[in-house]
Amino acid sequence: MVDYGLPVLFALFLWWSSTGLVLYLDNLPGATFRWTLLGGAIVLVVALFILIISSASTSILGAYLGFTAGVLIWGVFEMSYFTGFIAGPRKTACPPGCSNGKRFGLAILTGLYHELLIIGMVLFLVLITWGEANQVGTWAFVVLWLMRWSAKLNLFLGVPNLNEDWLPEQLQYLRGYMVKRPMNLLFPISVTLATVIDTLMVAAAFAPGVESSETVGLILVATLLGLAILEHWFLVLPFPDEWLWSWALPRSRRQVSDPDEGGLLRLIESDSPLPKRLRRQGLGKLS
Repeated sequence: MVDYGLPVLFALFLWWSSTGLVLYLDNLPGATFRWTLLGGAIVLVVALFILIISSASTSILGAYLGFTAGVLIWGVFEMSYFTGFIAGPRKTACPPGCSNGKRFGLAILTGLYHELLIIGMVLFLVLITWGEANQVGTWAFVVLWLMRWSAKLNLFLGVPNLNEDWLPEQLQYLRGYMVKRPMNLLFPISVTLATVIDTLMVAAAFAPGVESSETVGLILVATLLGLAILEHWFLVLPFPDEWLWSWALPRSRRQVSDPDEGGLLRLIESDSPLPKRLRRQGLGKLS
């Protein structure tokens, strides 16, 4: 049970906490970014060292260390993008009236440098772990990279929940490259393929004769892939996923659900017919 349950909980916690930390740091004032990037550079060096050392390990601890290192390396790359430090040559909104082809080309330019850097890191990780017993860290990084591309393509083609309010101030220009629509043809394909691969990984983990360290590694990566699939579903389902990381988002971007936070008061104070009816019914006393 420890070989299955603990890796799931560990991957879940690392996914939730690392995502929240990146959101928190990237929404701080720009003056803090130099310290954020300095800390990220230190984390990157340490994580790379851990991944290289653990790649030769066949122990359960080695699987956990490699996985953690892979996720941390990815987190540093994401942080560098969302601070605007490493993005692309284009840092302006999409012009109105663009065709889909032109919009796609411009969207690529918004993150070109970052994508090239990630591809370089993928090649580096594959090279340094090639033939090693423990490649969990490389798998984790590759899964996050591929699923991020899947999410970006789905946002480009159109989904109901764009989560554009999550974008930090320095990346607000990306709003124009995303489309809100009920569904696109890529979404069911990407989710189905990822689910099939995830199922095969779980089946391999439960196969007889598999070493404990290999089982743990497979469960860690499979859980991470499962969470990435869940994030895809967040793009289309009416689920307020903001509450998962409400502690990391600026107060102005959190979803207002309490009347005392100002949601109902703003409604009552507006000039729409509904607030006027509410005032006639006595609800205006709340203000």
